[in-house]
Parts: sequence; structure tokens; C-alpha cells
Amino acid sequence: MVTVLDKELKRRVTVDGVDCTVAFGPEGIRLTGKGKRKSEVELRWRDLLSGKAAMVVALNASLPTRQTATRPEAGQSSNRSSSRSPKNRAR
Repeated sequence: MVTVLDKELKRRVTVDGVDCTVAFGPEGIRLTGKGKRKSEVELRWRDLLSGKAAMVVALNASLPTRQTATRPEAGQSSNRSSSRSPKNRAR
């Protein structure tokens, strides 16, 4: 006999040394990092069965990794106000 999944079931799991919480619920699966509120991965049962989940995994694998924005060099000024001409505010 199989038990109906009518409420959320949470378990702790360690992935590559990082603690996470996996939540199985009636809507799907959520993976949340330890100490985080927002889930990192959500997968609905409907998407898993329809094949959308496999398409998303393939799309994410084809994208390049996200790179962080670089800050300007110390000699370069990112302040644009110095290059603008002063406005005449007297009326």
C-alpha cells in the first residue's frame, strides 16, 4: 500500500559538502540551501511528467556559466557627473 503525499515532507541532504533541505510536497520537489528562505531549485510533478523538466535541464547545460561583473580599475573613474557640463540653475 502506498501513502498519499498530502503534506510536505522535508529531509536534509548534503550535496558536494553543502547542506540543503529537500522538500517533497503535493505540488513537487524543492531544494533549498541551509539558512536560505528562497528555494534554489523547484520542480513540479506536472513538469517532470510532461518532459518540460528535461528540456530545462538541457537548456541550462547549454548556457555558459554566469560571470560576475568586473569593477573599473582604480585609475578609471566611473563617475559620469564630472564629464557633464554644469547646468545653469539661476533663473
